[in-house]
Amino acid sequence: MKHLSVLVVSFMWVFLFSAAQANEDEKYQTALKTFKESPQVSTFFNTAYGYAVFPTIGKAGVGVGGAHGKGRVYEQGVHVGNTSMTQLSIGFQLGGQAFSEVIFFETKADFEKFTSGNFEFGAQASAVAITASANAKVSTTGTGVGASGTSDKVGLQKAIYNEGMAVFTHAKGGLMYEAALSGQKFKYSAL
Repeated sequence: MKHLSVLVVSFMWVFLFSAAQANEDEKYQTALKTFKESPQVSTFFNTAYGYAVFPTIGKAGVGVGGAHGKGRVYEQGVHVGNTSMTQLSIGFQLGGQAFSEVIFFETKADFEKFTSGNFEFGAQASAVAITASANAKVSTTGTGVGASGTSDKVGLQKAIYNEGMAVFTHAKGGLMYEAALSGQKFKYSAL
């Protein structure tokens, strides 16, 4: 009877872990699908050496703010590690929002710069917001990295690599007004 209890409890743990992992995988697949369906983003999946995707980054602030999200890093389309993003900001800001983010690495050297451990976006780094079709500034410190937005049609932003990286965001919900100094910092750990 004792062995049967251990077997049942073990089975339940395996089942719960598998269900949680499937739900986690689904979040990443949904975020990737959203970005791949965007005409501004889809070509980057074919040309980039690698990318990092964050299904949900939560951001909130009242004077002092912060954001955090967990992501996966892909090299040549293969999941090779995990990453987390933390952002602290001070300045005039109010509200909260949730968004997805994908960062493309143009070359192996750009990928290795990001995966070397700790990475921080530089000053004037920018991201193209694919839902709002607008160039969103990600004011940070350090060396400059991000995507430059240029409009080739009214209301449509086109991104290019800037210092080997291109960043896209997709708003999921919320409303936040911000005129703040902030910095996105990333930590990477290989599988």
